[in-house]
Parts: sequence; C-alpha cells; structure tokens
Amino acid sequence: MKIALGVEYMGTDFHGWQLQKSGIRTVQQVVERALSSIADHPVRVFCSGRTDAGVHAIEQVIHFETSAIREDKAWLFGGNVNLPYDVNFTWAKTVDDDFHARFNAFARRYHYKIHNTKVRSSIIGQHSLWEPRPLNIDNMNKAAQYLLGEHDFSAFRASLCQAKSPIKTIEFIKFTQNGNEILLDIKANAFLHHMVRNIVGTLIKVGRGERDSNWVKQVLDSKDRKQAGATAQPQGLYFVKAFYNRI
Repeated sequence: MKIALGVEYMGTDFHGWQLQKSGIRTVQQVVERALSSIADHPVRVFCSGRTDAGVHAIEQVIHFETSAIREDKAWLFGGNVNLPYDVNFTWAKTVDDDFHARFNAFARRYHYKIHNTKVRSSIIGQHSLWEPRPLNIDNMNKAAQYLLGEHDFSAFRASLCQAKSPIKTIEFIKFTQNGNEILLDIKANAFLHHMVRNIVGTLIKVGRGERDSNWVKQVLDSKDRKQAGATAQPQGLYFVKAFYNRI
C-alpha cells in the first residue's frame, strides 16, 4: 500500500527536513520514527519539497510504502501520538501506486512573513523576519512583477543548489500588509534552493528605498547571484502546499 499524509511543523528546532547521517534532529527523522512505530517495520518517506533549518511548513506532503494494513485514521492519529509537539500530521490518505509526493507536484506555494516594526518581538521573532526600517510594499510589488513568468533564476539560486535547470516559472507573487505584518505569497512550478529567501532579500532593498524597482529586472537578467540581495533569514519562510492533479 502507498500512503500520503499532510505534515505541519514549526522548523525552529529542526535542522531542516532531510535525514542527516549524523543523527541530528530533522523533520524526516521524527516522522519516519513515528510511522515506523505504527507500521511495525522501518518506513522511508518522500516529501513534496525539502525545507532548510528553521523553515516551517503548513502542509508538507509526504508518501511512503508499507505492507501493514491500517485504516487511514490509524496513520493520522496513531502517528500524531508518536510525534513531538512541533510536528503533526493533518490528514492521511491511501493513494494509487503511481503517486509520488515530489514528482507528481506541478506547483508549490510559499509564504514569507516580515515583522516590520522598530522594536523586535520575542514572541514573533522565531516565526518571521524582523525588519526595523519602514518598507514600501507598493514598490516591492512593482519590482516583483519583473519576476513573473518563466525566467532563468540563477541570480536567486544558492551555490549548493542541485536543480538540473535554473529556469522556473513564477505564477503568482504579491506582498500584502496588515498592520506591522507583511506577507509575501508566491507560487511557482518549482523553486531553486534558497530562491524565495533570495527574492525576499532582494525586494527588501527596494522596499527600504535603497534600490528602485527596475533594479530587480537588472538582477534577474544578470543571472549572477552576487548582484542580488542577501539571503533572508529562514524563520520567516513557510512551505504552504504542493499542488497535484489528484491525490
């Protein structure tokens, strides 16, 4: 049988999603341990998109194969009993044998949260980026439009990125503001390593007034990571969901 699950986690105390040989705490590590307990055999899971240390997820999608016969609710509720406080399953479903959490996803969506206030917050600090300088989101949104569509995103690609191609398609990108909280909503067919965080770090420079909107097009066209802004911190990034034709 092949089982798919939705996974929600707060990434603050995890060293990212992926299992590490050193045995340090990762989301995959605790998820596989919980599911192995229910299956009564070792379980290996595959995810829709790996996240870095400190990055959160609202609905990461995973799948695994098992010879154990269990109802969907057993994987959901039984799995949650065996998970730590900062990660939980939100749903579980038996899927077709040809389903793959990563390769069947045709798009992914992320949020990035910015706490834009002069005084930092001890409570919000682990869940968003603190930016003490005023940000003009109208200018940020104007600049972000240069990133819409299919482009070579090499300028926003981490040096250790393993993607075969830097060409990706951004379907939607927009900043909204509610009081001191600024939210970036971005959807693309796929993302490069650190792509969202590098985009945020670049657009923040526009929001501060350090660069104009046209500069972002110049950065994109340069295909040079050194021309873009700094990589934004991980705690503001949330993997929202992956999109499938059927699941």
